Amino acid sequence: MTITRRKLLQMTSGAGMSALFGPVAIGQKQAAPAARAKATEYLYDYVNPEFRPVLEKAMKSLPPWPDLSDTALPFYRQSSAGMAKPRLQIPAVQELMIPGPANSPQVKLFVIGATPGAHKPLVFHTHGGGFVSGAAANEVGTLQQLALDHDCVVITVDYRLAPETKFPGSLEDNYAALRWVHQNAKDLGVDTTRIALKGESAGGGHAAMLAIAVRDRREFKLCQQILIYPMLDDRTGSSRQMPPYIGQFFWDVRKNRYGWTALLGVPAGSASVLANSVPARVADLSGLPPTFIGVGSIDLFGPEDIDFAARLVAAGVSTEMVLVPGAFHGFDIFIPDAPLSVRFSASWNGALKRAFTL
Repeated sequence: MTITRRKLLQMTSGAGMSALFGPVAIGQKQAAPAARAKATEYLYDYVNPEFRPVLEKAMKSLPPWPDLSDTALPFYRQSSAGMAKPRLQIPAVQELMIPGPANSPQVKLFVIGATPGAHKPLVFHTHGGGFVSGAAANEVGTLQQLALDHDCVVITVDYRLAPETKFPGSLEDNYAALRWVHQNAKDLGVDTTRIALKGESAGGGHAAMLAIAVRDRREFKLCQQILIYPMLDDRTGSSRQMPPYIGQFFWDVRKNRYGWTALLGVPAGSASVLANSVPARVADLSGLPPTFIGVGSIDLFGPEDIDFAARLVAAGVSTEMVLVPGAFHGFDIFIPDAPLSVRFSASWNGALKRAFTL
């Protein structure tokens, strides 16, 4: 498999690139490719052989990107559009503005495959981007395929980003969108007994926060949550240190601290945070919907996701956990045709199919 700069930008987000090549401040002189390769050579021992050649080629050919910071944030937001897949001709896509939370702006969302009068399941999607970047529009092409694969309606929410909007702003945006779905279920063609949440990375964190809010507020019910390498614990890389071989590709401890601090409004790992703002800090996980969690073994989120899955099991929640050996953050997006990526995709798609058919 060959990889070009253009293809890499299409497959990955800007936030991932700086973790792959190491942090560098804007305007800082970049290290020579050979020096960068030598500095990270030992890390390849932990990368699964299915993924290693692509990483090595990328390491040799591409320069580092600036580390995630207030100064670099506009750069990351602009470059996140590079990961968007082309949109398909079908199913139809509607871009809508709906009422937001009380005393807050309207919320933009994209409705994919609405079929008035039908009785279809729904995937309610929240995009990734470290809480500070990404956009729902970037996900539409991928989610159109998801709608086709599962004969379902898909909605993806353009929630407000941090640091401009702190918790619980984004959660309330997502909850307002879920309420709108229930109010307009007939026109959308949605069966409200078959609504599943899905999110990747920070989107997985948002999905987990939303599932907790749904449980606590007792207004709606969910049939499943699909959490793909979810961002669940602000203490990772702040008050809890990680082994040096974990979280070195596509999302590292510096980015994690920045993203959580931006969302919470207090330093990541602080002794206290707002209730339900950090899924891993929620004491009681009982009553949550059946959950699929998938993550790579060298992903920064691996340890926290394993711990969260174990706590779900202990709380009596039907839980499926897939841990991919030697896989880094976003491996399935970066190298989708690798056998392990194909198996991983089949696993969460299987969980979603079962949730929609039971």
